Parts: sequence; structure tokens; C-alpha cells
Amino acid sequence: MNYILKDENAIYYECGFSCDNVIFLKFGSEAFFVTDSRYDTEANEYIQNAEVIITNRRDMFPKVRELIKNAKIKELVFDPREWSLYAYEEFSKDLDGVEFKKIDNFSQKQRIIKSANELDILRKAAKFGAKAFDSFAKFLNESGLHASEQRLHFEAERILKNYGELGLSFSPIFGVNKNSAKCHALPFLDTLNNGDLILFDAGVTYKRYCSDRTRTVEFNQKINFGKNQKFSETKRQKIYDIVLKSQEAGIKKAKAGVKACEVDKACRDVIDSLGYGKYFIHSTGHGVGLDIHELPIISKTSETVLKEGMVLTIEPGIYLPEEFGVRIEDTLIITDGKAEIIGK
Repeated sequence: MNYILKDENAIYYECGFSCDNVIFLKFGSEAFFVTDSRYDTEANEYIQNAEVIITNRRDMFPKVRELIKNAKIKELVFDPREWSLYAYEEFSKDLDGVEFKKIDNFSQKQRIIKSANELDILRKAAKFGAKAFDSFAKFLNESGLHASEQRLHFEAERILKNYGELGLSFSPIFGVNKNSAKCHALPFLDTLNNGDLILFDAGVTYKRYCSDRTRTVEFNQKINFGKNQKFSETKRQKIYDIVLKSQEAGIKKAKAGVKACEVDKACRDVIDSLGYGKYFIHSTGHGVGLDIHELPIISKTSETVLKEGMVLTIEPGIYLPEEFGVRIEDTLIITDGKAEIIGK
């Protein structure tokens, strides 16, 4: 198969290195990493199984077209999600006789089943992520009282990065009380007080692979981010218990041979049956790997059949506008036919 890539993680998967200005070409057994002189040293040091071609930034597209022409390529696969209209027009012009074949999520489809090495890295990333959650809980207990969401969001990033040893899977979500009812809440200046509800969604990257986890707790200067949580308000406890039951149903359902939509339904049925279906406003989960959101998608409509080596999240939630939200999320590996929770 012949294909062209622009996405950094897609390229990293192919050759062990990437950067913010590169085009990767694969023609059968040949591969080319085309970049500019800023990345000459690192590319030649780290890249595996590809020829490094250094050119001026303005000459990258002409060089790519030249390589395609010289290889006499008749069909070239590309993922339209990776390319701007300008970039697509630049690499594809003046290539008469070449058929450009669009495949959505091309690279993610190639890497939906993780290798043993990838699974080992993902397990380690999840453990580092869980350890960061513990460290952040300690910080909250010691210094969180009366601090603003913005300050605590900043401190969460600092702790997650562990002094630069790890990266962030995404900017963490730290929502208090009403702000927790927003799935992807932005931090405000509201301050944290005893009895406040906290929704915390965060992840780290280790060797570029992501972790992802969400917990909901009530702040009392003795918190932990385990799933066995007690709340002072009856309604909060009720909603939390429903979401936890929903997540447990999804984890139990997630097995090799089961469709992703069936896992979504297992979670959704619990919440629907207890009258809160309209407040579960997103899909049940997603794949995790080099990207924080990968295949498989765990949704109502996903017909993907779960297989050994797939990695996914289960993260049902209930969001009551102007009140609070609850989400509980873990990352799973399908192994030995069933779901293994990583990063406990």
C-alpha cells in the first residue's frame, strides 16, 4: 500500500520520530521522512525504517511531488482529516495519473490493535497518571482550601508533569460545583471550600502514549481519588452511585467479540432506567494511544467489535445544569477476552 501522512502521531508510529513540519511517504517497502533543516540532527538520530530527506521549508511540497513521480505511484492513500485544503492542493497538484484515495482515520485504523510493547507503555502511563492523581489529592488536602479553580488547574498541570518528566494528554478539567456540570469546564476564579463537589479529568503522556482518568469527589481536606466516595448531600450520593453502577455495567460488558455500541448501551441503560438518561450527554468512551482520542469509539452507533489488544475508556456521566456533574472514567485493555482496568 502507498500512503502519505501529515499527522505527528501517525508519523511517529511509523518511524519512531516526528516533528511539527514533516511529510511522510510510504511506497511499499520504501519510506521517506521529508522535513526541514531544523530537524536534521534529531531525524537522523531517531528515525527507523525511513530515509530522511532534508529540504528548505518552501521546497517540501515540490520534493514530495518529485518523490511520488519518481516512484511512478498510481494510487496514494491519505487521511483527509490530516490535511488543510491548502496542503492537500500543494502535494497533489501536477500529479496526473495518480489516484488519491481518501480513508478517514487511516493511521488510527492501522494502530487500533496495540502491540505488546505499546500495551506495556500504556500500562505505565496509566500508573504514572494514577500516581499524579494521588499527589494532586495530597496537594488539595494541604493547600486547596480557598484556592481558585484557575490556581488549582495550574497546580494540577504542574503535578501531572512531574517536573517535566511527563507530558499532558490534554489540559486537565477541574470543575467545582456548578462548573462540574460542564463536560469540558474551563476553570474560573471561584474558590474551593469544604463540602464542594469536584470533577477532575486528567491524563499524562509517557513515551508519547496517553493516560486518561476522571474522578468525582467531595472536598473535605481528607479526599482521595478512589471510586468509593461518600457525599454529604443525598442527591449527590444518589447521582454518584448511579454513575458508578453504570460504569461497572460497561466494564463488565466490555469483552472481546462484543460490539462497542453494546458497551455504550450497558452504561446508558442503567442511567436511563433511573430517570437521568437526558443528562448523559456524550458517548461512553473512546480509544486511547498516541492520541488521547483514538479508535474504537464507544457510542450508540459504533459497530466496531472489540478485540484483544484494544484500549478504551469507559466514562459515563450525569450533568445537572446549574447544580453539579458526575463522571467516572477508567482506561481498559481488552486482554484474555475481558476488560483489564489499568492504572488502578
